Order: sequence, then structure tokens, then C-alpha cells
Amino acid sequence: MSGQPMQEFNPANVPAHVAIIMDGNGRWANARGLPRTMGHRKGVEAVRGAVKTAAELGIRYLTLFAFSSENWNRPENEVSDLMGLLKAFIRRDLADLHRENVRIRVIGDRSNLSGDILPLLIEAEETTIANSGITVIIAFNYGARDELARAMRHLAEHVAAGRLRPDEITPERISATIDTAGVPDPDLIIRTSGEERLSNFLLWQGAYSELLFIPELWPDFTRETFLAAIEQYACRERRFGGLAQPTLAVGS
Repeated sequence: MSGQPMQEFNPANVPAHVAIIMDGNGRWANARGLPRTMGHRKGVEAVRGAVKTAAELGIRYLTLFAFSSENWNRPENEVSDLMGLLKAFIRRDLADLHRENVRIRVIGDRSNLSGDILPLLIEAEETTIANSGITVIIAFNYGARDELARAMRHLAEHVAAGRLRPDEITPERISATIDTAGVPDPDLIIRTSGEERLSNFLLWQGAYSELLFIPELWPDFTRETFLAAIEQYACRERRFGGLAQPTLAVGS
């Protein structure tokens, strides 16, 4: 962190929930002639900074796309390194996050997780469950289509058992069944690296999210980058299918 004072934002212009597709670790490393694993390690540093900045801004929820259900198709050594980094992050940072009143929540398919990954994820959630500060949601082994399929199977089982009528399957019921139940939809989804797609991330929840695609690779995502993204968000008019509402100027 730079140690510079936090830029003043009108609280009305700060999103309650920001989600980030952390893209570009490998390209960052390749551009410097480094192994891809070095890009992932640098990306972990960017995660720490993003959590701190989000908490300082008053953002209530920060969702980070850490590992998709498709990432298992990457080379075995890269997957192994990513798993090692996740384990190291939890073991090294959990105590600090807990002390700073951060709550950890994990979304994604847990059914096929083995080894010591799942116990670590559960430990992170259970250790911080009573914390009342920012909630950091880690999307791990996550894919939005898989999430919706799992939710539909769950609802179908209730219908088959006679506990739920088909006409009771409403958007609200679906929102209460998917992985992010109880969490407000993201106001802003940021993707780094210049790619302009959601890549199977929060497809249901992002129906009315503001989307921001920025050129910086994830390891270069600094406090200043985050502040600039929030400033851009503050200038947007959110209609939700209706008429535009007056937007307060940043710093007013």
C-alpha cells in the first residue's frame, strides 16, 4: 500500500458489492520472461491489496474469481501451484483477515474437492463466520452454469418430493437456492487484462451489474486502479430497466 490518504467518495457512490475476474497472471509473467507461477504469486499480492482497499472504501462484499471449474484443464503443474498458493494464502493470511473482522465465504462446487483443500476452505469460513466487516467471497471450483444446474436439481428434488410446486419456482426462489444466497447481487463486475467477457462468472447475479473491463493485468491491479474503477462506477446511471435516477458527483 502506498500510505497515501484514501480518496474521498460519497458513500452513495460506493458499490455495496464488487466482483472481480482476476485475469492476466500468466500474461504478466510471460511479458517479463518469468514462469507463469510467478504471475500467480504476484496476483496473490494484488488480492491482499484489493481486500484492504475494498474494506477502506466501505464495500460490504468483494467476490474474487479465484479458480473456475474449467481451470482443472490447465497443465497439472500449474494447477498444483495454484492449489499451493491457495493453501498458503489461507494459512498465512487467515489470522490477519480474522483480526481485521473480515468474513470469508466460499462459493462453488465442493462435491469433488479432495485432499486438504476443502478442510482449509471450511476452516476459513467457520473461523470468520461471526465477523461483521467486509465479506470476501472466494469463487473456487466455480462456474455459473454449474451453479445454476446444481440449484435446479435441488429445486427439482423438492418438486418431485411434493415439497414445492412448479409455480413456486420464482426468480427470488432461485436466488435463495444458488451459492450466493443471502448476498446482494454485485453492483459492479470488474475484469482485468482487457478481455471483455464474463467467462461463466455470476451469470444469474450479474443481470443488472455494471461491467468494467480494464486493460491492467491482475498483478498490476493496485489501490489506484481500484479507486479509478470505483470512480468510473460512480459516473454510471443505473436504471434496472426503468428511468435514470439522479447521480451524485464523486466527492460531493
